[in-house]
Amino acid sequence: MKIQNRSKTCLIISCAIIVVALIMTLTGHGINLGIDFEGGLSMEYSLGATAVKGDLEGILSEMGVQTYTVTYQGNNESEAVIRIKDVAEDDIQNIQAQFEEKVLAKYPDAKSVGDVNYVGPVAGATLVRNAVISVLLAAALMLVYIAIRFDLNSGLSAVFGLLHDVLIMLSFMVILRGFIQMNSSFIAAALTIVGYSINNTIVIFDRIRENAKKYPTMAREEVTNISIKESLGRTINTTLTTLITIVALCVLGVASIREFALPIIIGILSGVYSANMINGYVWAFLEERRKAAKAKA
Repeated sequence: MKIQNRSKTCLIISCAIIVVALIMTLTGHGINLGIDFEGGLSMEYSLGATAVKGDLEGILSEMGVQTYTVTYQGNNESEAVIRIKDVAEDDIQNIQAQFEEKVLAKYPDAKSVGDVNYVGPVAGATLVRNAVISVLLAAALMLVYIAIRFDLNSGLSAVFGLLHDVLIMLSFMVILRGFIQMNSSFIAAALTIVGYSINNTIVIFDRIRENAKKYPTMAREEVTNISIKESLGRTINTTLTTLITIVALCVLGVASIREFALPIIIGILSGVYSANMINGYVWAFLEERRKAAKAKA
């Protein structure tokens, strides 16, 4: 199988995805932020019987609650996690008491399980800031590490791919906003993908370094083609084994697990895509420019 440089086409596709997400965000259809980011109230109830879809939603509507999600889980969907956004701290006890009274009227054996969790808007803003700082710090440290282990152009290319993967993850969180909320588990997913993406890239860059020494006069783009081809078997095997596990978690897991697993799936696919179709060719482009500048000097 012959590997060819399709990086321009791939970058156009990536830009199109990011632009679609940006337009959706600017038109008021951005990321569906959960209570971990926007603030709100989370309650969990065991209903003691199989839930009738629409019962809990109807109760919340009667109470005048407008922004909420209800997730059913457990055996026969007899447990429910209720998340209500935009709740003032002073209203927590009142809302919980009203809700519990109405739930008991429909499900006499219902009981609250776990803690009632409240996240204020200040805590949510702090979480967003810490998430951004974490990703930027990871990118900066990886740039330094890869620049030392390989060269500066490799570091710049790897960080370019890393930021690409994070932006693609965020874009799909916008596009799939109707299926998933962004909560604190997304931060764990994003940082996991940062590590996974860099690992894929370093494997290919290690092979690029070996082939660059082996074929010193060969065009850098062709060196990249050979290196990607030689690493392809390993990439496919590791990606498939990882995806099998994560897809199983996403399909069979409860909502909180899906909030972690779905971004991971998107990030893994994006990481493989960027490592094999973009990052090496960014390195080749930078290397050719460096050589041209050196020749002119």
